[in-house]
Amino acid sequence: MDITKQLTSAWKNHLQHELKQSYFQNLITFLETELETQTIYPSTPLIFNAFNQCAFANIKVVIIGQDPYHGDGQANGLCFSVNNGVKIPPSLKNVFKEIQNDLGKSIPSSGNLEPWAKQGVLLLNSILTVQANQAASHRKKGWEQFTDAVIKLISEQKEQVVFLLWGNYAQKKAKIVDSEKHLILKSVHPSPLSAKKFFNNQHFSKTNVYLQTWGKQAINW
Repeated sequence: MDITKQLTSAWKNHLQHELKQSYFQNLITFLETELETQTIYPSTPLIFNAFNQCAFANIKVVIIGQDPYHGDGQANGLCFSVNNGVKIPPSLKNVFKEIQNDLGKSIPSSGNLEPWAKQGVLLLNSILTVQANQAASHRKKGWEQFTDAVIKLISEQKEQVVFLLWGNYAQKKAKIVDSEKHLILKSVHPSPLSAKKFFNNQHFSKTNVYLQTWGKQAINW
């Protein structure tokens, strides 16, 4: 099974060099074995959902997560996001609370962030798959190299993109982003362990002010 068939042709064109690399071919081989022997999240059609919901041409904001939710029915291929009808996870609940604090918007009933993606928010996990109930089980299999290449590509080929880096893991990606061309906003992770310091970071209003300064449409968070 060639999971890259799930990628849109436009993204494939941007990533064709990366998709041919030996590390990526090894990753595909690993995933094929995992899919035959294990339960993997998100489901195969959703592995590249972050890309397919947000065209390269439309990217205004990049939010970087770590790896997908590993509980049944949670992961939908967008970082922090869950499928409709799934209980909103604690970190995402804190994101919604900060949006309420920052912009005065009410907290939504669904944790599905597809509406953000369709407006140009790339919700990119560093690792795109996980074994059921085994957090970080697909670490160091090649996904990190692939998604780092995606971040570098955006940094090099796009202008005035906002990168929201929450937590130490995401903040390490700042070194592959050109801070002279783009806006990098950092804070602690919105998990309950650090949320007190996440609140009042005003990342959502700051993002919109920056986008509008450059003549781009604000995100309806």
